Amino acid sequence: MLGHYFEDMNKEGLLSEFRYLDNSSDFFWVPPGYSTSISYDSVAVILKATAPSLWSIDYKWETLRIIPLSAGMATFTGIIQGVITDTTGTVTKLRLIETGTVIRRKSGWKLLNGQTAILPE
Repeated sequence: MLGHYFEDMNKEGLLSEFRYLDNSSDFFWVPPGYSTSISYDSVAVILKATAPSLWSIDYKWETLRIIPLSAGMATFTGIIQGVITDTTGTVTKLRLIETGTVIRRKSGWKLLNGQTAILPE
């Protein structure tokens, strides 16, 4: 699921993330630069506002460790290499560290919660 998540985002853009986010009231995320978690609705607002300004996204897992907790839940942690090109042609290279929990729903595996931070170069 985490591999498909990036494949879809790289091909289709930021809005493809909605396929992978759990939209239950249990969802929360701490995005880069935030010190507290935000809800699904807040993440949705950010994604919809940001998506039109991006020309391309290229994210790859540099490292990824998945720890199964049960048949329907797992935690993960990994480092992401990213290259983002905005609509002005500005290219941003970054490395992120991400941890989270995924949950199996009837519609497939979803991101339930987690946090992402930018790693210093």
